[in-house]
Amino acid sequence: MAPLIMLIAATLLGRTAGLFGVEALDERPAALRLGLAAMVLLTGLAHFVEPRRASMIAMVPPSLPRPALLATATGVLELLAVPGLLWSPTARWAAAGPAVLLVVMFPGRRLRARREVVFAGRPATPLLPRTLMQLGFLSACLVVVFG
Repeated sequence: MAPLIMLIAATLLGRTAGLFGVEALDERPAALRLGLAAMVLLTGLAHFVEPRRASMIAMVPPSLPRPALLATATGVLELLAVPGLLWSPTARWAAAGPAVLLVVMFPGRRLRARREVVFAGRPATPLLPRTLMQLGFLSACLVVVFG
């Protein structure tokens, strides 16, 4: 839920700043890029901070090797996307990265919801709300990718 709140809040903050004269955020796509960057930063950092790191590792499907390494790699990839999202010339390519990660990592999120893995001390989000959030995140990425 925190990533969704971050996406919405940062996008609205960016849009408001644009309406108050911040030229770089004067258009909706720029505000959405800011919101997406804030969300990706939040989720990327979660791969490295306990207790969220342990939860990220736990959601790696058992068929995949080295879950800790995979959690670290996906966190690094998310963090690498953040500056690209904030710079207009690279934003489309940078948004494609999180879009791919959302699709690739969805089985792990499904597994976590099905196993009812505790995530950072709280029960995992049930599958239907999690799927709807993922679709919202993916939609935000695709809006940036395709304009």
